[in-house]
Amino acid sequence: MDRWANRVAVVTGASSGIGAASAKDLVAKGMIVVALARRENRLQELKAELPADQAKRFYYRVCDVAVEQQVIETFAWIDQQLGGADVLVNNAGIVRNNTFLVDANNGDALRAVLETNVLGVSWCTREAFQSMQRRKVDDGHIVIVNSIAGHHVPIVPHISLNMYPSSKYAITAMTEVLRQEFLNKGAKTKITSISPGAVDTEIIDKDRLAGLGEFPMLRSEDVADAISYCIQTPPHVQIHDLIIKPIGEKF
Repeated sequence: MDRWANRVAVVTGASSGIGAASAKDLVAKGMIVVALARRENRLQELKAELPADQAKRFYYRVCDVAVEQQVIETFAWIDQQLGGADVLVNNAGIVRNNTFLVDANNGDALRAVLETNVLGVSWCTREAFQSMQRRKVDDGHIVIVNSIAGHHVPIVPHISLNMYPSSKYAITAMTEVLRQEFLNKGAKTKITSISPGAVDTEIIDKDRLAGLGEFPMLRSEDVADAISYCIQTPPHVQIHDLIIKPIGEKF
């Protein structure tokens, strides 16, 4: 991680789970971290938990990545105050417990998933990449926290995953499109999709899993470790797609 010392990493969805674990891991490894989320109190608590030397390198902004203007304003602030982002961890994501066919008036829920899980990633990546280009940063790294649901749709008895897998399939395609766009622009910016299986975070509704028997899950820290591993690769190495599953996962 030596080459990333005192360089800026932006982590979205940083108020809990994978985002919080990644933000803590990256600041502990010497990076300046900007944590983005909607819940300011969680971001304040996260900063308060850090050792003093790390807290000095930890910044946070309230930002809903589903709102394009908030994303634009946030990355403008990062440029002005910290010199711009060198690493972006697109982690923010939501799931809604609806069905396509049965639930009446489910339009808002479906739209929210797409706006956060797909458009939010697009807007954050656009702003980070444009900043890198303006600053002539040619070793930046875009990380997208995807899901195994972006590669196949898990069958979970009596549970509809609704728009979530569709949004993650879109992210899988987006990762490759971004790689091609970076290549066409002659940029050496790296792009990595990390697809975990089930992770023990707030996004998992454990009540709905009751009665399904053993349900192994990863820890948020496992995914944070993978993020650090991917951004530490040598300049000529790009991990494009990484799938991580807990031992014993059935789908």
